[in-house]
Amino acid sequence: MKLTSLLAAGLMALAVPAMGAELGDDGLHKADWMRNTFKDMAEDLAEANAEGKRMMIIWEQRGCIYCSKMHAEVFPDPRIDALLKDQYFVVQMNLFGDVEVTDFDGTTLSEKAMAQRWGVFFTPTMMFMPEEVPEGKTAAQAAVATMPGAFGKGTTRSLLQWVLEKGYEGDEHFQKYVARTLAED
Repeated sequence: MKLTSLLAAGLMALAVPAMGAELGDDGLHKADWMRNTFKDMAEDLAEANAEGKRMMIIWEQRGCIYCSKMHAEVFPDPRIDALLKDQYFVVQMNLFGDVEVTDFDGTTLSEKAMAQRWGVFFTPTMMFMPEEVPEGKTAAQAAVATMPGAFGKGTTRSLLQWVLEKGYEGDEHFQKYVARTLAED
């Protein structure tokens, strides 16, 4: 390869923005704060609790432009990255995946069938679990918050903090919380 070609390739690499998390063989982003688990929700929740973290399930799919946006622009934000690494136990699900998932009620289905069962039809979707799931409940029934869609840094950071503060148990609606916390920033 000629020196000019090498220089041009190097300049092109510098001009392209970083993608955040790398893509795995399944086409999904693999952030260092994601956990590689057997996707047994009860076991994952027990492990999250043992580590003093909140469990979050994130649904993504191959080629999802909104997932790419979150991984390139939102999740790398130092405050969001720190929250995810330090406070959350994140389990990634593939909207069209075939990996088996065991729900809290013991039902075992493929990721794509579990997405249907839980009513997940958009990526990314973040589902936040309580510390304890009542017997017989599914993850969708137990979730304290479910957020479909890609959002900016402020809303995402507010959501992560709101769940940690158990805002869902209080009187302040999430939208009011977001407005207040963004104004305080």
